[in-house]
Amino acid sequence: MFNLVALITAGGYLAVAGIIFAESGLLIGFFLPGDSLLFTAGFLASQGYLNIVVLVVLACIAAVAGDSLGYSIGKKFGRKIFTREDSIFFDKKHAERAEAFYKMHGGKAITLARFMPIVRTFAPVVAGIANMPYHTFFFYNVMGAFAWAAGVPLIGYFAGSYIPNVDHYLFPIILGILVLSILPGAIHFAIDHFKNQGQK
Repeated sequence: MFNLVALITAGGYLAVAGIIFAESGLLIGFFLPGDSLLFTAGFLASQGYLNIVVLVVLACIAAVAGDSLGYSIGKKFGRKIFTREDSIFFDKKHAERAEAFYKMHGGKAITLARFMPIVRTFAPVVAGIANMPYHTFFFYNVMGAFAWAAGVPLIGYFAGSYIPNVDHYLFPIILGILVLSILPGAIHFAIDHFKNQGQK
């Protein structure tokens, strides 16, 4: 929490937009803390460190641009992404999980994936690999970006504005956001694990 506050107060809008862009569009950005970053930035805006309108606009632009880059990567490199070797910055399982999520939910996956760490990094790549029409992708991309990159900071902003002494509870709130964001993926992983165990 303190690292996020220090990062945002030191780097301002550029730090927030840069991290959101990297998490949305660069394969190495899957580990970045998008949800907690946006909430904390919204909270800091309520305390006067940032302008909430500027924050939301830049976060939305960064999210849309990041996903568009991810789509382009998938379109250009296709299945090569799934055959590359695992490294500290890349794990094929993340890409495979995003592909399964995309097949299950179709175009809606681009919007829904915004709220799922790791999956949101790989979902636009999978959409590019699947040759999803760009105008369709762009529609879901913008919808998801608005819901996530505007919604999460606004929650932080209103929490900071209307909940007395919310700064005293900032750490548990951010921790809760992290847990809730990781939970869907953890449940999905557990279900897959038990299914695989049952098939042996």
